[in-house]
Amino acid sequence: MATPRAVTVSQLNNYIKRRFEMDDKLQHILVEGEISNFKAHSSGHLYFGLKDENAFIRCVMFRGSVAKLKFRPENGQRVVIRGHVAVYERDGQFQLYAEAMEVAGIGDLYLAFEQMKEKLNREGLFDEARKKPLPELSLRIGVVTSPTGAVWHDIQNVAQARFPSVSLFLYPAAVQGEAAAGEIVAGIDFFNRSAMVDLLIVGRGGGSIEDLWAFNTEPVARAIYASQLPVISAVGHETDYTIADLVADKRAATPSQAAEMAVPSLADLEARFALMESAMKQRLNMALKTKREKLKKIGESYVFTRKERLFRSQTQTIDLFSQRLDKAFFENYERSKNNYQLLKEKLSVLSPLNTLARGYSICMKDQKPLRSYEEAAAGDRVEVCLNSGILNCTVNEAKEDFHHGK
Repeated sequence: MATPRAVTVSQLNNYIKRRFEMDDKLQHILVEGEISNFKAHSSGHLYFGLKDENAFIRCVMFRGSVAKLKFRPENGQRVVIRGHVAVYERDGQFQLYAEAMEVAGIGDLYLAFEQMKEKLNREGLFDEARKKPLPELSLRIGVVTSPTGAVWHDIQNVAQARFPSVSLFLYPAAVQGEAAAGEIVAGIDFFNRSAMVDLLIVGRGGGSIEDLWAFNTEPVARAIYASQLPVISAVGHETDYTIADLVADKRAATPSQAAEMAVPSLADLEARFALMESAMKQRLNMALKTKREKLKKIGESYVFTRKERLFRSQTQTIDLFSQRLDKAFFENYERSKNNYQLLKEKLSVLSPLNTLARGYSICMKDQKPLRSYEEAAAGDRVEVCLNSGILNCTVNEAKEDFHHGK
């Protein structure tokens, strides 16, 4: 009998792999168990084990399938996995390739909601202290919702009935399905960048948790949290809250209630202003009455009823100062007058006019007085100033002072 030919390890593993692939039961299988040894790889793939009380199987979930998960797998979770069993040839080990996963016993959407709520709450996205108040008077309101649903119609009707001049701006967005979260985020970002509104309403009508899921996603929650505009969440699900409801500045049970919260009632405002006007008039009348009574008391006081006595001493003081001022002025005037007369007499003594009056004269050459014969020469024209008049003369001879006998 011939000895069988030996096969390589690779050939054996490949053979086993093909035998697994030929078994239809292993290609479409549901397996329930508890997650253990969970690891999320940087590539986006998940590696973990699935176990029960007596056995363990290795599992892998590739990135494409991971992207479809609604919750975050964790160690200890009991899950149901849909996938196929195959052999990893390199290690010669069979493992479960997970294509879909859901939480056993409770819905994976519910678990995802609880996980997201816990995560965002730890980060402070639900804190009441950071929530913005709604404007007192909002007449420019942005709405992010579906243009075909009843939500947009209800908001328009309620808003126009409450305040006819209100302006509503719609950003059309899908409110369910895979594209919904991205379009809702885009609408919130658009209104924040455009600065065309004072307030945002983000919402949709009611539905199942699957229908409302876009409002439980992390991108929508973070967009609402980052909004500089106040946001009213108006998801039409009166009893249950979505993540968007918890993050928003205000939560409305229905879109119609959101419109009531956002838009002031014109009738209410008119009544409010009428009350304010009445209160202001009443306070003004009370203030005027108080002032009049105070003024009356002042007018009846001793000071004003005996006003002639009020300034009696001051009048006497003024008279006294007036008399002192008159006396000082007169004394100063006489003193100045005497000083003036003395100065006048002194100036008169020194005045050249007095000298001329005694018969002397002043000889001028080129409008300058001559002090010596040397300052003139024969033929010069000079002027002789007398007490009365001027003589125009010509010098015949200039000689030394006659007192010297020359």
